[in-house]
Amino acid sequence: MRPSPPAVEAPAELVRRKNDHLDIVLDATRAVSRARTGFDRWRFEHCALPELDLDGIDLSASLFGRRLQAPLLISSMTGGAARAVSINRHLAEAAQTLGLAMGVGSQRVAIEGAADLGLDRSLRDIAPDVPLLANLGAAQIRGREGLDYARRAVEMIDADALIVHLNPLQEAVQPGGDRDWRRVLESIARLASALDAPVVIKEVGAGISADVAARLAEAGVAMVDVAGAGGTSWAAVEGERAGDAHARAVAMAFADWGIPTAEALQAIHARVPALPLIASGGIRDGIEVAKALRLGACLVGQAAATLAGASESSDAVVAHFRVLIEQLRIACFCTGSPDIAALKRARLHPSESVR
Repeated sequence: MRPSPPAVEAPAELVRRKNDHLDIVLDATRAVSRARTGFDRWRFEHCALPELDLDGIDLSASLFGRRLQAPLLISSMTGGAARAVSINRHLAEAAQTLGLAMGVGSQRVAIEGAADLGLDRSLRDIAPDVPLLANLGAAQIRGREGLDYARRAVEMIDADALIVHLNPLQEAVQPGGDRDWRRVLESIARLASALDAPVVIKEVGAGISADVAARLAEAGVAMVDVAGAGGTSWAAVEGERAGDAHARAVAMAFADWGIPTAEALQAIHARVPALPLIASGGIRDGIEVAKALRLGACLVGQAAATLAGASESSDAVVAHFRVLIEQLRIACFCTGSPDIAALKRARLHPSESVR
């Protein structure tokens, strides 16, 4: 028996919801998870004699056959609101300038609606040399149209891969959310075998467990973004949007729900060491980027932290990531790591054991 197709939300309602999401995430006093990422539990052993040229440290990496100047992903952020046109343009310009990967927000509105809202081939024109990752929700790939949606999402921006985001908690507390999550794994496996592009699975801030990651690896996915707890809480976002006290109370109870980013990363890497991982979810600075890489990530993503800058200009996004890159470079320097491969072997201790 096939799962019933998800209910189609009216485009105007969907766009209104996306605008609400932007407003709430841009307000630094709202929707921040009370959970901690777990990176504060770890500390690098300082190397007082690095024997390195700081400016010669190699931060380069690669993703889906494209070279990156640093192992960073401008992570999936927004899709659907008209102002996303300028936001995505600024992000793409910054990604090209710095040689970073970029994941777009959900393309559901662009596929189902009349306007692409900037999610089109112009992004590839702006960022011809960097990995671009398309994005759909699990609900959009479940039905008979799932493969067609996925192909259209990839073709729309000439993407190097497709992100399928898992957000069961957000859907559960969201009015009109997708409540039937049966056979999602089956749909992912079908997509991974049929789509002419790698499939990346990510959560949206509640984390992915080692057990789920192992099932995803068996299903044939190319990469997993742990997207753990400690950054934006989408349950809290929906709580802020709630139209009545009942809905708000239900959603806000889950504001700190999820697997902390560092914990998810470490557990998945131990369970499925060959599975490439992206670390995202509350990453604050280049030191935490370095810790994430040491704990098993191939790539580290930031989303909400760059949104304010992306609303202004590409220069603001570039400035933000230049700080992150310089912090990462110094972390390599002070652990005696000439490149990212060496950083992945640097000595990292539980903080309580460091005096």
